[in-house]
Amino acid sequence: MLVPLIVACALFMENMDSTVLSTSLPLIAQDLGESPIALKLALTSYLVSLAVFIPISGWIADRFGTRNVFRSAIALFVLGSVLCGISSTLGELVAARFLQGVGGAMMVPVGRLALLKSVEKRDMVKALNTLTIPALIGPVLGPPLGGFITTYWHWRWIFFINVPVGVVGFVLATKFIPDLFEDNVPPLDVIGFVMSGVGLSSLMLGLSTLGRHLIPTPVSIGLAVLGAALLWAYVVHARRTAHPLLRLDLFKVPTFRAGVVGGTLFRIGVGATPFLLPLMLQLGFGMSPVQSGLLTFVSAAGAMFMKTISLRILQRFGFRTVLLANAAIASATIGGYGLFTAETPHAVILCVLLFGGCFRSLQFTSLNAISYADIEPSRMSQATSLASVAQQVSLSTGITIGAAALQTSIALQGHAHVAASDFPWAFLVVALISVSSIFSIARLSRNAGSELARRA
Repeated sequence: MLVPLIVACALFMENMDSTVLSTSLPLIAQDLGESPIALKLALTSYLVSLAVFIPISGWIADRFGTRNVFRSAIALFVLGSVLCGISSTLGELVAARFLQGVGGAMMVPVGRLALLKSVEKRDMVKALNTLTIPALIGPVLGPPLGGFITTYWHWRWIFFINVPVGVVGFVLATKFIPDLFEDNVPPLDVIGFVMSGVGLSSLMLGLSTLGRHLIPTPVSIGLAVLGAALLWAYVVHARRTAHPLLRLDLFKVPTFRAGVVGGTLFRIGVGATPFLLPLMLQLGFGMSPVQSGLLTFVSAAGAMFMKTISLRILQRFGFRTVLLANAAIASATIGGYGLFTAETPHAVILCVLLFGGCFRSLQFTSLNAISYADIEPSRMSQATSLASVAQQVSLSTGITIGAAALQTSIALQGHAHVAASDFPWAFLVVALISVSSIFSIARLSRNAGSELARRA
């Protein structure tokens, strides 16, 4: 099981980097002489880079081999980290973050591809859990580590700590990651690459900046509309092309369709939670960032615990039953966050967040595994690329919908600023979107994924 641990090393590095950076943005902005709002461009440039290069990651892995691409991705990510650490202007930092995103776009999807191709289907759930558990340490340690480094050391070391982790990952990948190629790789769909890259980056940039005052609101809306139009044009293009970059015919596979479509809807609610929950605790209830962080990190702890027993749950009840029941429970916990008040005991909040983290983790494990249950090895690269794209779009969409629901409640209730009473409606909206995933999951057969759960 060395392959999932090596891929987990890359995922840990990526998760740690993003959470540490978010905590340290104000001090970085002060040091560079910029406003904290302007520094959000450093986060957005990374998302744009992911949107451009994730679709091509599968084709590159098939063409040049999983080991070569995975090692090169780690090297690019580390190089981008070093350049971030030595940046002296906002422009340099944004460019370096974009380079980091190129590495991140290849690193995790290609690593997951190497994992899926190197394990038997009956071991897939266990391997995915082994991949995810170490990676969850990043969101737990990231905020306090970022605060410690920027307070007692220097923000540049946020990026330099990626160097030793990346070196270890590079060495282990060289020794243990299988170098898997595909025979007769079709030519690159250049038109599809341009359409999907520009379309996805425009859509994600528009969604991620909408309502955040990074760029004018009409520009954000225009980018989102342009991105959606280009993606629709790509759908038309893919139907007329023999070898499209993203194979939309994969949605004809029932398990892949249920995993990706259902997963997209479910992740919208989950993607809104990290945005809404800290705002409610801090702006609505008057907690400090430290108090808020010490409450919310327990969700990741619950997720780590659930990874250790998820396979047994799937063996006992099967994928379809677990996915349907768990979607309802996990969505209910998201809606339940809106019932918190400033007087709610912290012990109750901790228990609910721990409970929610457990069931969201079980849903993610089940969705990720069922998506690849019936995918042939020769099509695995296209499947991982398409699923990764859907995940990125759904998380950005979740933040946008959560923010829109919050703004709508503020307007309807006539508040000048966000208040605690605005959050129940926002959580309700995203919870309803998450629970709507059951309509896609309900189409699965009762024995779907039985080989993965060792119930064949």
